[in-house]
Order: sequence, then C-alpha cells, then structure tokens
Amino acid sequence: MIDKKLLALVQGQRKYIVYTVFLNIGSLFASLCVTAGICLALHLAVAGGGGNYWVPFFLMAAGAAVRYCLTVKSGDIKTRLGNAVKSGLRSRAYDKILRLGVRSAEEMSMAGLTQVTMEGIEQLDLYYAVYLPQFFYAMIAPVILFAVCIFLDWRTSLVLLCCVPLIPVSIVAVSKYAKKIFAKYWGKYTSMGDGFLDSVQGLKELKIFRADEARNEKMNEQAEEFRKITMKVLVMQLASTTIMDLIAYGGAGAGICFAVLAALRGGPVAVSLFLILVAVEFFLPLRSLGSAFHVAMNGASAGQKIIRLLETEEPEWGTEEPEGTELSMEHVSFSYDGSRQVLRDVTMSFPAHAMTAVAGESGTGKSTVISLLTGGQRPQSGCVRAGGRPVESLNREGYYRKLSVVSCSTYIFNDTIRGNFLLAAPDVTEEMIWEALRLVNLDRFIRNAGGLDKMVSEDGANISGGQKQRLALAIALAADRDIYIFDEATSNIDVESETIIMDNILRLSGEKTVIMISHRLANVVRADNIYVLSEGKVAQSGSHERLMEQDGVYRTMYQTQKQLEEVDIRA
Repeated sequence: MIDKKLLALVQGQRKYIVYTVFLNIGSLFASLCVTAGICLALHLAVAGGGGNYWVPFFLMAAGAAVRYCLTVKSGDIKTRLGNAVKSGLRSRAYDKILRLGVRSAEEMSMAGLTQVTMEGIEQLDLYYAVYLPQFFYAMIAPVILFAVCIFLDWRTSLVLLCCVPLIPVSIVAVSKYAKKIFAKYWGKYTSMGDGFLDSVQGLKELKIFRADEARNEKMNEQAEEFRKITMKVLVMQLASTTIMDLIAYGGAGAGICFAVLAALRGGPVAVSLFLILVAVEFFLPLRSLGSAFHVAMNGASAGQKIIRLLETEEPEWGTEEPEGTELSMEHVSFSYDGSRQVLRDVTMSFPAHAMTAVAGESGTGKSTVISLLTGGQRPQSGCVRAGGRPVESLNREGYYRKLSVVSCSTYIFNDTIRGNFLLAAPDVTEEMIWEALRLVNLDRFIRNAGGLDKMVSEDGANISGGQKQRLALAIALAADRDIYIFDEATSNIDVESETIIMDNILRLSGEKTVIMISHRLANVVRADNIYVLSEGKVAQSGSHERLMEQDGVYRTMYQTQKQLEEVDIRA
C-alpha cells in the first residue's frame, strides 16, 4: 500500500505529510471535545439541578474553533505539498529529458511523455497530498479512540477496535487486482493519446490517401477499449466502496448495540451516548482511506511511468573540453535491440575543412551514424572520437557548442523569427540575422512578411517546406559552429531551396567540418569523400569520380537515380 520508490521521490516534502497527520490528530481530539461537551450538556439537562452549563459550552465552542483552524491549516499544507510535488516532479522530469539529450526517451512517445508529465503528475499529487496523510492518520486514529474509550467501556471499545481492521483487509484484497486494472488503464490512455496525436499530425496525409475513414475506425476502436477499461475501473471502485460501507456501518452498528446494552445494564447514559457518537469516528478515517485508495492507485500507476523515465539510462559524458573539430568512428558496431546489428565494424573519418558524405539505401544505418556522432547513442564496441578524444569523455555542453545539426525535421518554434535565432545563438545581433537570411535568400520574404518580429507557427506551419528548411539553415549559420551535420536537409523541398541549401553547404565545407547524409546522390557528388553503407558496413569509400570507376553499390545507385530523374523530367 506504500510504494517506497514513490515515497523516495518526495524526500524534501515528507515533512508536509507529517504536519498533515499531526493536524488531523489534533482535529480528532477537537471533535472528541465537541462530542464530550454535547454529552455533558445532555447529562446536566437530564440530571436537573441547574448545573454549570458553561463547561460543556466552552468545550463545544473551543473544540469547534480549534477543529476549524486545524482543518484550514491542513488544507493549506496539502495545497503547499501538492504544489511542491508537482513543480518538483515536473522539474525533475524535464531535467531528465534534457540530460537524455538528443536521444529519445525509451518506451515513451511524445504524447505519452506529455500525458505522464502533465496529467500523470496531477494524479500523483493526490497520492502524496491526500492518500499518504490519510493512510498514516487512519492507522493512528482508531488506536487513539480505543485508548480514550477503553476507560469508559472496554467491551464496546474492543468490539469497535476488532471491526476496524476489516476495512484495510478489504483494501488489500482488491489492491492486487486494482494495480493491474490501473496499469492497463494508463496503458490504454497513453495509447489512445498517441493515436490521436498521430492522426492530427498526419491529417493531411490521411486525407490525401483517403485513409481518414479507416483511421477513424481505428480511433473508435481505441476509444471503445478505453471506455471498457474505464468501466472496469468504476465497477471495481463501486464494489470496493460497497464492501467498505458494509463493514463500516456494520462495525459502527455493533459498537452502538454494545453501548446501548451498557446503558441498559445501568451504566451512565452520557457515557453510552458518547460511545454511540464516537463509534462512527472509529471507521471514518479508514473509510476515507478506502476512497482515497482508488485515486492513489491511479496516481501510483502514473508514478511508475515517471520512475521509469527518471531511471532511464543516460548517455555518459565526461569533463574534457573538445579541442579539434575532426570526427571519426573506429571499428564501431551498434544494435538498438541487442540482436540485429545496425552497424558492423564501421570505420569512418570526418576531417576538418572538408565535406564528407555518407550515402546508402534506406535502413543501412545512416541516421544511426548521426546519432552516434552527436552522442545520442553509444556503440556496443569501437570508439567515436571528436578532436581525437572519445565523445563520452567530453563535456556535453562544450561539445554541443561546436556542433550544429540541420535535418529534414529540424523543429521551428512557435516564436518570432528573432526568437528562433536567439534560441540557437543568444548573442546574435540583428545584422548577423539578416546576413544569414540573405545567404539563404529569405531576407526579402521576411522583410515583406513583417520583419524579424514575424510570428512563426508551431514547427513552421505558416511557411512553406522549403522556407522552413532554409530558415533552419539560416539559424544554423548564425550560430557559427565548427561542425555542421546535414541529415537529409534537402529532403522533400523544391529545387530552388535545394540549390540554395547545397550552395551554402559547399561554401561551409571550406571553413568547417561538414558531414552530409543524403539519399539523393546528386547532392554528394562534390564531397571530398563519400562513404557508402550497405548492410551496416562500409561497402565503398572515395570521391564521386573514383566510386563511379568501380563496379559497386554506389555506381548502381547513382545510375538508377539518374535514370529515374530523367524519366520524371521527360514526364
């Protein structure tokens, strides 16, 4: 019922849980004072004789006032605890994602990450702010009540105390089943969220290929599965609540019967009345715990996903500052799943002030090479070096200050043109921005569109694909890094934009270390050296002219692409 890993996530906020428990105990004593005042006032009224009624009225007034103050203070501390937990966990999750760097968080999509770090943490907040304080209070409250009541009537007190454990027993009985249900619930929830996000992002393609109806049916199936698991959760909660109510009311009824019997045997009526009124208090804390249990299980399921994210292995980085700008891979082998080798004993060199291209068919490991060079992944064997030093020994921030990656999916933020440049180069000047835009032939468009304060939609949705790619290149140019990696940077854009981008890449190759990944071999013909990957190995290497002289993979690919392009031109 208490998850040690989840409890360890809030080490700095545990004091708030303790404060809440003590405040609840104080409220319990205040309630007992109110009950005692009521019973004493009734006893004086029945006994007659004009007793001192100010004593019971003082007990009732003081108890009610203290309980009110403690309840308000408890609510304030729970709010403070919840806010601290949410801000702390979101900060840790975001810092973890940053430390993972360019590597994607394993086993979680972007939609899954968003759901867990936003709504999941909201649910986990209830686990800490509601469930944990109630759990400890529910364990203590019956013992306190028993200690108070045993001096009044030990039979009634013992019956009430013996009935109390039946509620946690019922909670434990359903906890294993509840954990499985809630785990499936969050799995279905994140899966449905992933599907919805994919459908929204790919809506244009779905319309083009007339696959929107089929996708709609699939989304309906996912929604139906989520509805069914939600109904199972509700049925389980209703059944559990019914069982706890039967135990609570049954136990309180048994206690009341014994209190009435005590009065019939000649005991003080005021004492029996006190026991009758307190009987319900024995079960209320555990009854509230049972209600909080279902909410806690939902939060705990989300918490397990957060723990898996926080425990995800991070790429190792050192403290050395990178010196040179040449990169290399020495006898590198790599596998994503430990079984299928994506790269096999690959050795490559990427010298400074030169353009090195990596070519090959889809699935041969080109993007994996980029991931290894940027430090997003680590090879199972071999070594990746930057400036002659292993990448894992370098300071990550220092290495990334030398590195810039431009890909076909470079993200453009929902900000102004100036804001996007400032993200990459905080000290960039307006003159530098306009110069970079001029180099990619975007300066006139930006001036006519409103200047550097023009807002760009999320991922450049309000500009064309070619303009987005050129803007990404301009941002990279303004950042003025020593190493530039272009990963399919000319993919799916118009000929004019492709020409502009390639001219800038060639210009950079005389000053920087330039690495280019491209499926279109016409873009790599002027590279100083071309590595051709096939089946995870370096099949060939050399200049375009040298590779065309050989009867190998490169010449076959180049001639095939050229014939297809000529057919397209004639068509």
